Amino acid sequence: MAHLSDVFIRNKDTFEKGEPMFDEWILPNSWQVVTAALAIVLHQRSAWRLHLVMVGILFSRGRKTVTSWFRAAGIIRQYKAFYYFIGAMGRKTETIATVLFEIMIGRIFQKQNRVLMAIDDTATKRHGAEVQGAGIHRNPTVTPDGAKFIYGHVWVVLSALVRHEHWGTIGLPLLARMYIRARDVNRQRMRFQTKLQQAAELVKWASNCCKRFRKSLWIVTDGGYTKAGFLKPAIKAGATIVTRLRRDAALHSLVKPVKKRKRGRPRKYGKRINLSHKAASNKGWFSVEVTLYGRKQTRLVKMFKATYRPAGGEVLVLISREAFNSWRAFICTDLTATAEEILDAVADRFAIEQNFHDLKEIEGAGQQQVRNLDTNTGVFHLNLWVHTMVELWAWQQRANVIRDRRDSPWDDATRRPSHADRCAALRHETLKQTFFETFGHNRKNRKIARQFYKLMKLAA
Repeated sequence: MAHLSDVFIRNKDTFEKGEPMFDEWILPNSWQVVTAALAIVLHQRSAWRLHLVMVGILFSRGRKTVTSWFRAAGIIRQYKAFYYFIGAMGRKTETIATVLFEIMIGRIFQKQNRVLMAIDDTATKRHGAEVQGAGIHRNPTVTPDGAKFIYGHVWVVLSALVRHEHWGTIGLPLLARMYIRARDVNRQRMRFQTKLQQAAELVKWASNCCKRFRKSLWIVTDGGYTKAGFLKPAIKAGATIVTRLRRDAALHSLVKPVKKRKRGRPRKYGKRINLSHKAASNKGWFSVEVTLYGRKQTRLVKMFKATYRPAGGEVLVLISREAFNSWRAFICTDLTATAEEILDAVADRFAIEQNFHDLKEIEGAGQQQVRNLDTNTGVFHLNLWVHTMVELWAWQQRANVIRDRRDSPWDDATRRPSHADRCAALRHETLKQTFFETFGHNRKNRKIARQFYKLMKLAA
């Protein structure tokens, strides 16, 4: 099947085989503004390459290798310089992510006082013994063949979570850290960091960004990050942490103030609290109405304050009764938080799991087949940023622009548009603007325009 760049050829003497007809892709103005802002922090000698690489990610077909990016963007000369450019971006991920964070705040969180973000880790499969940073890791999603381990990279990802008025919670991935096992670090000549330490660094970065805009930061995680190596640095950075508790978590009661201080250090933790006994007790339960996973539900909850050693002090504990004899426990480091706020944050955490699915299935994270450590970091972050830029572009778009299912009458026309629908809508808009900007839109080419729309649906 011919590639999109091979569809239109004006003159064989003017264009080489495989070179795109359009001298420049004309993307929507909002996309161009974001791309230009990200390019400002790059070296101006090579910053112009960012636009082409992102266009290649957006229009690449099949397996999403770096060479497929280059073919989609029409990069046929001096392609080696683009490899070096992607590697250079891998060393500036934090700077670029800061610019994207500022744009995100201005477009989505401008009227909100709180920024909710999620942290989790995911694995991308790789092949080859000489891939820097790759190793054998536990497979979080066991494949049909039952393989419990995977060879590849593990990324600790930070994603902003925001609720759309019509489409529910959407994740906007911004920054990640590559986790390398201790036995593999010596080969890379790097300093070993645990996932907890990397997650704490991401929280510190996000907290500094939020402080510049006078926004409070909430971080929601799963139970794997309920440890002192993450909780204490994150709390010190000024973030509020919401996370799940184990049923055998070592909670202690609050210490009652003493009238007369005795010798020695004052007691910090009280008596041990048994969560199972707390959940079995009929006292203290009350019902709350919350919106979970797009539906209004009534939950029976119990809240109390306790001390928790990994957090270094007092925490707010919430027990939610899921069904008969079934419950879950969560903690929040903000002692003034409500049950609705905690449950909303816990429910919104699923958006980062959806991010991981879309990044691997649509952007093709892990398929780029590059070996250098910085280049691997660069290609993964390019996938993150393109994902977020597509969501930012689609945020203010009308539903009928993104959710066009007229050619699929068997589908639910009111179904929430997926990330794939948003990417397709952006490609359609780009092709439309590029085509009519090049040839104009008048009565003479009306028939050509009709055929072009049919071709556009097949190509994008």
